[in-house]
Amino acid sequence: MSERMNSIVAPGRVAVITGAAKGIGLAIARALADRGMKLALLDLDADALEDVTSSLDTDTLVVSGDVSDISALKRLQDETASRFGDVAILVNNAGITQGAGPWDDPAKWRRQIDVNFGGVLAAQHVFVPYMIKAARPSAVVNLGSKEGITTPPGNAVYSVAKAAVKVLTEQLSHELLKETGGRVSAHLLVPGYTWTPMNIALKPQGAIKPDEAWTAEQLVEYFLARLLDEDFYIICPDNAVTPEIDARRIRWAADDMILNRPALSRWHPDWMDKFAAWLKAGH
Repeated sequence: MSERMNSIVAPGRVAVITGAAKGIGLAIARALADRGMKLALLDLDADALEDVTSSLDTDTLVVSGDVSDISALKRLQDETASRFGDVAILVNNAGITQGAGPWDDPAKWRRQIDVNFGGVLAAQHVFVPYMIKAARPSAVVNLGSKEGITTPPGNAVYSVAKAAVKVLTEQLSHELLKETGGRVSAHLLVPGYTWTPMNIALKPQGAIKPDEAWTAEQLVEYFLARLLDEDFYIICPDNAVTPEIDARRIRWAADDMILNRPALSRWHPDWMDKFAAWLKAGH
């Protein structure tokens, strides 16, 4: 654990979390509350958010609103500053997935881009200047996805949005280093297969957790350990995919450009078997 991060994830300091009523956001809120942090939480589901506050043993501020609505984010920032006077960590967790392909109606794309990318961008716009001006160590954590790195076919809108979050967070990290000398940092949290309400809704079998999936609590335990070590890329495994498999999938995706292979060659009929053999060989 670094001394700087130990002063961020610390009793009495404040964590701001979007999409905090369920899933990964709620698990992060609980873990940080257990560490003595105060919480400022945003979620569109007002009832679920109110239920959350009763289960958290810490000073908690809640704001109901849509993360794609900058006025809701400004209200969250204003109330956080007024009540707590601090933002130690901003966790941009809110996200949705509804599916849209490369030539689907742009209107079908817009809502998902507005939430999954626009919400992160807007929250940075609202909170990061405050964090810089505060002159205290602090951190921004943006929720990415492996679908934004290896970009598998089947849900183009989600991959595009999460790829944008990856690039945005890399740019944020660099600019914060120049602006604050590392006092304010950025981090990209990339979950593995995690059993959350968003994933449950996609499964016809309902709420039976597959053996391959991690719980949100397992994910958060892994995330916090890596965050406290100051890692930028926090790419989480699960019960089926090891860090080594992730690394080889990412390397293969990058080599598509370097070796001028077909786009998404991992899923291309002429290359699928080659990829499987290469992955199995492990070198």
